[in-house]
Amino acid sequence: MILKSILVSSLEKVFPDEEPRAFDGRVEGLKNEIASFQIAWKMEGEPNGRDYFNLHIESPVSAFVRVRRVRFVPVLFPTMPGADDNYLRKTPGLYPDPITDEMDARYPAFSDHYESAWLDVECPEEIPAGEYPISIILEPLDGSEKTTLTAHYTRFDASLPEQTLIHTKWFHYDGLCDRYETEMFSDKWWEILENYITVFAKRTMNCLLTPIHTPPLDTAVGGERRTCQLIDITKTESGYEFGFEKFEKFIRLATECGVKYFEMAHLFTQWGAAHAPKIVAKVNGEEKKIFGWETEATGEDYKAFLKEYLTALVRKIDEMGIREKCIFHISDEPNRDVLDNYMNARLAVKDYLKGFPIVDALSDLELFKSGAVEKPVPSNNHIKPFLNENIPDLWTYYCIGQFKDVANTFIAMPGQRTRILGLQMFKYDIKGFLQWGFNFYNSQFSTHPVNPFLSNDGDGFSPAGDCFQVYPGDKGMPIESVRMMHMQEAVDDMRALEMLSSLIGKEEAVRLIEENIEPIEFDVYPKSASYLLETRKKINRAIMNNLK
Repeated sequence: MILKSILVSSLEKVFPDEEPRAFDGRVEGLKNEIASFQIAWKMEGEPNGRDYFNLHIESPVSAFVRVRRVRFVPVLFPTMPGADDNYLRKTPGLYPDPITDEMDARYPAFSDHYESAWLDVECPEEIPAGEYPISIILEPLDGSEKTTLTAHYTRFDASLPEQTLIHTKWFHYDGLCDRYETEMFSDKWWEILENYITVFAKRTMNCLLTPIHTPPLDTAVGGERRTCQLIDITKTESGYEFGFEKFEKFIRLATECGVKYFEMAHLFTQWGAAHAPKIVAKVNGEEKKIFGWETEATGEDYKAFLKEYLTALVRKIDEMGIREKCIFHISDEPNRDVLDNYMNARLAVKDYLKGFPIVDALSDLELFKSGAVEKPVPSNNHIKPFLNENIPDLWTYYCIGQFKDVANTFIAMPGQRTRILGLQMFKYDIKGFLQWGFNFYNSQFSTHPVNPFLSNDGDGFSPAGDCFQVYPGDKGMPIESVRMMHMQEAVDDMRALEMLSSLIGKEEAVRLIEENIEPIEFDVYPKSASYLLETRKKINRAIMNNLK
């Protein structure tokens, strides 16, 4: 077997029917970050050929090189009508996305398409700085000549500062039940949850949606999602009693996994704050729904409940010493048409949430100016007016609607379009980033579950990749995606720039990343992978030069 093999940067997406762009194989990073790259290969010879080879690593740091295979998934909905041209493709087909650990070192090679592997270099702190060769050896099982590719990993004698960005991608707990056929809060469910949150936190997501009650998100009006309520509620003759055993267990587990912040489930329904979320309680010994779509958001019964509920919750938060880590939401994505509803909902709870940040996604500056939303989260395609207001600690988000000109995480987008967000957030002092789907494995409005390996668009709901960052793997383990690794690189870039800024000042750091280009905005930025790869090298060298 004759193999054609290519070193490929982490930002490339290797399609089966297209030769990928090669790069020089030089990767680098600070001591506490991951350096990633890829290799692609194809068998040369007769049509429809297939054979196997073993892949192994020879390097002084070989013990710290993780090799995973990049898999293809069918993409039927790459983007929205009216999208710009900064996409890899806009047609249905097989796209690279899941990254799987292999059972052994044997890999297939085909003559009619490319395959690829993802390599992470992640060394412990004690490995000294320096340059390390990494040889990737492809050894055909038929005894043919081996192929060797050599990358070079430069490890700098400095460490990234602690992440300052509050980063959340909403966690959908019913997806674990549906995909792994387990009951909510069963022992198996808690084990799977730990696996998922461990990956969540490792990949820079440090703020976790906390289901104090079933989050009223992505639910059809009048419909329900599977109950996921951490706080046990009992209705009594005089009011309510609350049990926090599951809540405490959840907070402990997430903290041990690396989560730093907790955002409580929205207190009112999505897109209008017109109703109460689904809340269940024991009534005369029987569990039943006590609030939901039939409940007016600011009706007297729900307001009376909120007084007891939030008072008890805040007391528990203070007992646990996590007040500074907690965030609250009123309702997701309010607009002018529902301003009165939103204002009334906020007034109903503000006295019980004093001192807590109340954060909600919205993209209408006038809503913010009206005083309705304390901490707005505008989308990255509507953020400019908010930036002009110099709002402190501003967040941003993207979802289905951010398909034109701005960064996002759709499968069909180039890797650099996802990664550029790190530079943008640094320049504009973004405090938090929100995206709605870490693991949403449902259709639109959650009318039914979907198989994410076959439907990565929520059964035609949103462009492929919008709904989730991880795939449900075997044995309760999530399978990471290429897109999630690009977002990790984005946040690491932001941290590196914050370090550089502490050494030379913010103005000089921005000048470095904007050298010979137009000023970076959320919809104006260099489109090439080479810009990001070379800029990160410039950042690294500037850090080292100014540490001396």
